[in-house]
Amino acid sequence: MKKVIVKPKVLHNIPWHYCPGCTHGIVHRLIAEVIDEMDLQKDAVGVASVGCSCFNYDYFDIDMSAAAHGRAPAVATGIKRVQPGRLVFTYQGDGDLCAIGTAEAIHAAVRGENITIIFYNNGIYGMTGGQMAPTSLPDMKTTTSPYGRNVQETGFPIKMTEMLALQEGCVYAERTKVSNPASINKTKKAIRKAFELQLSRAGFTIVEILGTCPTNWGLDPLQAIKWMEEKLEKQYPTGILKNSKGDSVICDKK
Repeated sequence: MKKVIVKPKVLHNIPWHYCPGCTHGIVHRLIAEVIDEMDLQKDAVGVASVGCSCFNYDYFDIDMSAAAHGRAPAVATGIKRVQPGRLVFTYQGDGDLCAIGTAEAIHAAVRGENITIIFYNNGIYGMTGGQMAPTSLPDMKTTTSPYGRNVQETGFPIKMTEMLALQEGCVYAERTKVSNPASINKTKKAIRKAFELQLSRAGFTIVEILGTCPTNWGLDPLQAIKWMEEKLEKQYPTGILKNSKGDSVICDKK
């Protein structure tokens, strides 16, 4: 009997620590599959951020580095400049990338650093208890906005990937999601394209992935998928924001 699906070589055989219904695990597997298929296990370097995903260095059987909160793009820049032949990527949540790490990400894109950011956006701080994040939606209830996010007091949700796509050093930016088989396949293709462009030394690349946080959203896994598609995706439309030629294609639906 032919095996259709096997565990990627790049993933260690250990249990996940993520909450039931969390989609971090799906994204981890996609990254591992791409690294396997591109035969880059010995040449890949991942930089772990701070947040729910900070333990991803336990899961990937590649060289990994931990960074201080928000500083993953700076650490990745140093690694890539010293070892330009390696595939270097960061894995960051919205709290890490879009709050304390905003400056590092923007200036990495401005400089055209030849790194890839994998950006997991679920619109909330997951690890620390469900506080309002820069990406939280208007009127979204969190532990620090129990009556809903008031944009007059806290501002509007930040569209980080759109901002990075506008920088000349960014050559590819795409927003995807992981809510069904078709979207999961698109996400995998986006990750591979970003990695291929990096290896061709084209410049800065980013893939934003909309994911769920059932625990802090107060929803079961199926409800969380529905909320992500109906609410989160409405604020953050999926699609290509900048193509490999460097032309802006903001939210051009596939």
